[in-house]
Amino acid sequence: MKAIVAVKRVVDPNMKIRLKADGSGIELTGTKMAMNPFDEIALEEAIRQKEAGKVSEIVAVTIGSASASETLRHALAMGADRAIHLVAETSPEPLAVARLLAEVIRREEGRLALLGKQAIDDDTNATGQMLAATLGWPQATFASRLAIEGDIARVTREIDGGLESWELPLPLVVTADLRLNEPRYASLPNIMKAKKKPLESIDAASLGVDLTPRLERLSLAEPAGRKAGVKVGSVDELAAHIRTLARA
Repeated sequence: MKAIVAVKRVVDPNMKIRLKADGSGIELTGTKMAMNPFDEIALEEAIRQKEAGKVSEIVAVTIGSASASETLRHALAMGADRAIHLVAETSPEPLAVARLLAEVIRREEGRLALLGKQAIDDDTNATGQMLAATLGWPQATFASRLAIEGDIARVTREIDGGLESWELPLPLVVTADLRLNEPRYASLPNIMKAKKKPLESIDAASLGVDLTPRLERLSLAEPAGRKAGVKVGSVDELAAHIRTLARA
């Protein structure tokens, strides 16, 4: 069974975000980039399934400019077998991403699609669900455990009230939650081997998917700073403050 894993290049989660002076977006010049943490978890799960003999080949896919190939090299160093780079100068919206991934999955005849539950930059949490709808496949979102037996996948997913268990047929779309696993570090020998693994570049526009944005971002602004707290001298004074705020 071939697994297709979608990975995205985002600002390193350990970096402080800086906005452009005009508020039009995030300043990326000189900013350290990394693989989206949830996508890294999805890739780790694909590798573990391959080690368990459930997956025969792992294909990592990303969409973005030429610099996004760095993320694919990291995926290859972690353990992906091949990589496909859908070259697009602008970052497509989730619906376009889902349609592009669907085209790749059909071409590769993949039966398991693994993604992070969301990207830490746009935080939309929509691509996996849209991909399942586009392919007409069942989906298991927010997965914290995945076990595959034949053509059946048993998935434990996190919900507000606790955990929920599902038994779903393959092919399947799975989006990874934080507790699914702990991603491995890429060793130096594997980083060197990754340089020789196949990395195919495809013009995203050639796949026949409309990449025209449907949303317009007007501006970005940093959140207002927190106001200093107020010290009170007694419980009665605290209650008076609470009553005042409640009326406001």
